[in-house]
Amino acid sequence: MNKWIVGARVRTLPAAVVPVAVGAAVAVGEPDVRWWRVVLAGIVSVMLQVGVNYANDYSDGVRGTDDVRVGPARLVGGGLASARSVKIAALSSFLVAAVVGLVLTIVTSPWLLAVGAASILAGWFYTGGKHPYGYLGFGEVFVFVFFGLVATVGTTYVLAERITALAWQMGVAVGALACALLVTNNLRDIPTDREVGKKTLAVRLGDSRTRTLFVVLVVGGVFVGAAAVWERPLAAVILGVLVVAVGPVRRVRGGAVGRDLIAVLGGTARVQLAFGVVATASLALGA
Repeated sequence: MNKWIVGARVRTLPAAVVPVAVGAAVAVGEPDVRWWRVVLAGIVSVMLQVGVNYANDYSDGVRGTDDVRVGPARLVGGGLASARSVKIAALSSFLVAAVVGLVLTIVTSPWLLAVGAASILAGWFYTGGKHPYGYLGFGEVFVFVFFGLVATVGTTYVLAERITALAWQMGVAVGALACALLVTNNLRDIPTDREVGKKTLAVRLGDSRTRTLFVVLVVGGVFVGAAAVWERPLAAVILGVLVVAVGPVRRVRGGAVGRDLIAVLGGTARVQLAFGVVATASLALGA
């Protein structure tokens, strides 16, 4: 497989696609929806996710955090690409997101410029800079805010130019599932992260409480999404996503460690993708 595809961490991309799809579904039924903008919103979200992944690879690689890994190989830490080329890939991804985001800003509202700038800066300083907040246990906050609330509510706004309570609710659900992906990754890396002084939330909570957090995020995210029945009755079918969640939840509760958690990461991505498909369809059809 091409090393740049590996570095982009394709398994994490549902975290970028799902909020845009769900946010668009929330906009169904609103007056004067500008549907063409969903394409631009999708590009911005995906390129931000790819940029964050490359930036994380670069920053962890130059710090030596990825020298010993249990999970998939990293470009810099694994010697697959130079630090400079990975840094360029990260900045290029952010640049594409910025340019497309600027177009959305021009046709929608100037305040989106501040949101876009904050998203890019948060993505870079997650593991970059002298005091990366991802090393202090705040990575989940970043994911919840930007790949949950901002991406979902932001999509609804650029399409319908108004923000609804349903958009916020679905942003919470999407954010919880996106956080579950990061929690899985950090649960796997607790031993190595602890060694290099990377104090992720998983390191701070410890193995047992991190597993509980994972279950709460997955199950809670699905239930919050299904609770949209107050506005869209068909949202009740979102509870069916719990069937897909059984596998990863069972493995985490069963004590899976190391490489076994790589499969859990893929399973969690499938849960998020299933949620995105079911939530998008039910919200759109139930409008």
